[in-house]
Amino acid sequence: MSSTTELAELHTLIGDLRRCVLGLKTRVGDIPGMRRIELDAERILTDVQLLESDAGEMDLERWAAERSHEKVTIPDTEYDSEFWRDVDDEGVGGQGRY
Repeated sequence: MSSTTELAELHTLIGDLRRCVLGLKTRVGDIPGMRRIELDAERILTDVQLLESDAGEMDLERWAAERSHEKVTIPDTEYDSEFWRDVDDEGVGGQGRY
């Protein structure tokens, strides 16, 4: 089962939980214990949404890590001399400067 499927199932279950909490609240009323259960259900939904956000960021980080291991081929051929025009050699000082 993929994480996307598991997260979708969590959303379904949380929806069921919220409906049950609402039904229970209509029977027992707005008492402190019921308010705590309501807040807990909302917090679970918020936590799952944060988990989805973190999972998306981890996928991006994994993709970046995989990309960082790719090798870039640099040819052994000479560069065009125009590429180096107006470039100073490090440690030697500026060309044409006294």
